[in-house]
Amino acid sequence: MTQLRIIFLGTGGSWPTVKRNVSSIAVKRGSEIIVFDCGEGTQRQFQQSNLSYMQISKIFITHFHGDHFLGIPGLIQTMQLNDREKPLHIYGPKGIVELTNQLLTLGYFRPSYRIISHEVTDGQEIKFEDYSISALKVSHNVPALAYCVKEFQRPGKFNKAKALKMGIPEGPLFSKLQKGQTIALANGEKVTPDMILGPSRKGRKIVISGDTKPCDQMIGFSEDADILIHEGTFDTRLQDIAKEYGHTTAAQAAEIAKKAGVEKLFLVHISPRYLDFHVLEDEARSVFPHSYVPKDFQEVEVKLKK
Repeated sequence: MTQLRIIFLGTGGSWPTVKRNVSSIAVKRGSEIIVFDCGEGTQRQFQQSNLSYMQISKIFITHFHGDHFLGIPGLIQTMQLNDREKPLHIYGPKGIVELTNQLLTLGYFRPSYRIISHEVTDGQEIKFEDYSISALKVSHNVPALAYCVKEFQRPGKFNKAKALKMGIPEGPLFSKLQKGQTIALANGEKVTPDMILGPSRKGRKIVISGDTKPCDQMIGFSEDADILIHEGTFDTRLQDIAKEYGHTTAAQAAEIAKKAGVEKLFLVHISPRYLDFHVLEDEARSVFPHSYVPKDFQEVEVKLKK
């Protein structure tokens, strides 16, 4: 079983405060770390966490406001100073290739390891070994994307008693069947995985909204997610300001979570004006009880369904 954890490195919006750094979320899947947004100071947040920035394989940027990408130059230079050799992939909306090139030519720095940038478009699904990351255009004041991390279907439960009854010895053949491979017994009889495994099971799903006004397309995009991480910059009293600047209130984010049928909602991009985050958390919970405002460095494990 691959462990999947979310680490909230930066939960604030606009500028850093004493309690919250700006936007950055790490998704740690096994030994791989995928970073969503990289606001200024993200490399220091890594150093104060239980994570190693050397394990980062990919960085996904939601949009090009500074509090979401200005941490990239420092982070990639620090990796180089620590002798990074493996490539780093950076994904983002149209313009990310040009932006990355600009960030890599600041001062006298030139990377010694490969940094590969990729433009992502609305509706695109990028497939990796056993999960995919999809993008959705959202409604901010600049071009912006939400992202969905979704694991592929898992094989069904292995029926050990049935396997032994069919004469399959424990060991490598068990392993092959569990991986979805057909095997041959000593007598030449072929055994396919569906003869031993139960129905396939859903993988885990995490959705990150980035900055956005409330938009209906987020409901379908987030449907049945284990975790929805949605911006909730303001409370309802500031709904007009939220709309003007392309943001969502805590109650609006909770309404999206409720309609999407997610398990848990985490509100991020908290405005620096909120010294007491319970204002936002309580408002969200009045709509969707499983709503939370995480603190910086809070970790959440996303467990597999049985």
